[in-house]
Order: sequence, then structure tokens, then C-alpha cells
Amino acid sequence: MLKILDRYIIKNYLSSFLFVVLIFSMIAVIIDFSQNVEEFIDEKLPAWRVAKEYYLNFVIFINGLLWPLFAMISVIFFTSRLAYNSEIIAILNAGVSFRRFMRPYLIGGGLIAMVHLISNHYIIPLSNKTRLDFFHSYIMKESDKGKTRDIHMFITPDTKIYVRDYFKRDSFARSFRLEKFDGNKLLGFIEAEEARWKGDKQKWQLSNYEIHSFNGREESIVVGGKEKLDTALALTPNDFVRYDDTREQIPTNKLQAFIAEEKLRGIGNTKLYEIELYRRTADPFTILIVTIIGMSVASRKVRGGMGLHLALGVALGALFIFLSKFSITFATNEALSPFLGVWIPNLVFLTVALLLIFKAQK
Repeated sequence: MLKILDRYIIKNYLSSFLFVVLIFSMIAVIIDFSQNVEEFIDEKLPAWRVAKEYYLNFVIFINGLLWPLFAMISVIFFTSRLAYNSEIIAILNAGVSFRRFMRPYLIGGGLIAMVHLISNHYIIPLSNKTRLDFFHSYIMKESDKGKTRDIHMFITPDTKIYVRDYFKRDSFARSFRLEKFDGNKLLGFIEAEEARWKGDKQKWQLSNYEIHSFNGREESIVVGGKEKLDTALALTPNDFVRYDDTREQIPTNKLQAFIAEEKLRGIGNTKLYEIELYRRTADPFTILIVTIIGMSVASRKVRGGMGLHLALGVALGALFIFLSKFSITFATNEALSPFLGVWIPNLVFLTVALLLIFKAQK
């Protein structure tokens, strides 16, 4: 059962958190709008569409990204006020242990972390899909990072393709090669001067093709000449398109399947996608850690008051972000595993939180 003290602290925590979310969301929208307003005017986009498709989802995105920082600011904000009014001293003098005093903070932080966890894995990726489609269509049109030359890709475990040049605008490939394997044994391959997407049931049309088949040491060749060959492949033009933020718009269940498929196809590095997958769970856990840190720092009454506590909180938040970027860079460059790259900052700050609890005012 929640006591009066529990309800009082949880109410202060959640109300302060919502206030911080509102203020920073408004600031973020104003800054982003000032940067992109010219593109909206040039594209002649109606205001309702910009608000619905972009800024509604932008607010969801920016909150998902910064909720741990918002949680720390919120805890420091209202806990400093409690300390300044000597309420915490009265609570401790009434016989409430510091560990018991932590309980409503952890409950409030746990509620926020649970919402953040569900949002990170499913709600925010779906929201990002709408936002990023709008962003790539009207704001940043030339941000595709997909490969267009010398592409090697497994489209099934036993089928590999090679494309020398791919032209995204026209959806066709030049110097196309399709190879079929049985384990490590090459069963045959098809070479074509061009492969053009037909947009129907994953169908590609091959021009000037040759079909090579192997039977032991014997090879048979069928030359297509000027004839066209229609073939269905587990390949679409979207497989040649990549944005840096593709990983942000895939729900977790599909992201796991996507990572497995990319590894199967042998397409480059999947570490960025694995980092995104682990980050979605690590960030909610961060909220609990910063809740403990913020409470431990702000619960002691000091001469600097709320200003000193907020400055310390922002400094700790900046340090956490720096450490996260540093660690993720190592993971991206394969010096660390993606799991460790994401979780090391949490482990470091969890140690800091435990030390602060040990030294906190009792």
C-alpha cells in the first residue's frame, strides 16, 4: 500500500516530469521549425500536414531520445525544493530510513521507464516511419546511403547476386549475375547485361542473358540473345536503399528479423542495428539510474540550492551522453561488442549511483 509520503513524492515526480517534457518539447519544435520552415514553404505543404505527419511524430521522437535527461532534471528540480524547505530533514528525523525514502522515487521512475520501454520497442519506431518518410521526401531528399556499385548479396541461403551498377531512379541493374549453390558447390549461374524491376510479384526482367548449368565437370550454356527472361527473386528496389536512420523506424520484432536477414545475406556491418536494438532496453534502465543519482545529489541541503543541483545534474547528463557516444563508437568500430557498447555507460553510472546512496545524508 502506498503511504501519504509515497503518493506525495510520486505526484511531485510525475508532475515535474510532465512539466519538463512540455517545456523542452516546445523548445525543440521551435528550433526545428526555424531550421526547416523554408523547405515547407518551397514544397507548398499545408500546415495541418506538417503538424500531423512531421511535428506530432517529431515530439514523440525527441521525447523518446531525451526522457532519461528529463527524468534527472525532474528529480533534481522537485527534490531540491524539498531539501530547501527542510522537508527531507523532517522526513528523516521522523524515523524514515533513506532506503525507505527511495521507494517512491523508484516507483515513479519505474512507471516512466515502463512507458519508455514499450514506446522504444514499438510505438516510437512506428511513429518514426511516418516522420522519416516525410523528412526524406521533403526536407533531406539526398540522404540515401545505399550502395549502387559492386553489390554482393545473398537473397536466400543458397542464392547470391552480384550487381556492378544499380540505378535507383529507374530501378534497373547493369551486369547482373545470379548464382545458385548447394553448400559450397556452385550449381549454376545466370548472367545478364541488364535486370529491370517489373513491379509485379518480385519479378525482374533479364536482357541479353546466359544460363550456365553444371553437372559434375560438364557445363551447359543457354544463350538468350535478344529474348527477355522474367524471373522472380526475393529482391526489391528497397533492398538497394539505405538511410542512416533506417534502424530507427523498424519495430523490435522486425528489427531482430532484419538483423538476421542482413547477416544471412552477408551485407556489410549490422552493428548499428544491433546497437539500436540494445539501446531500446538500456535507455529505460537509465531512467532508474538517473532517478537514484538525482535524488541522492539533490536531497542534501546546500548553500547553492536548486541552481547548484541543476548545474550538477546537467553536467552529469552531459557526461553520460559523452560516455555513451564514446562507448558506441568503440562498438561500431568492432573494438567492443554492441551489447557492451550500449550497456557500459549504464554500468558505470550505476556504480556512481550506489556510491552516492552510500554517502547520502542519512
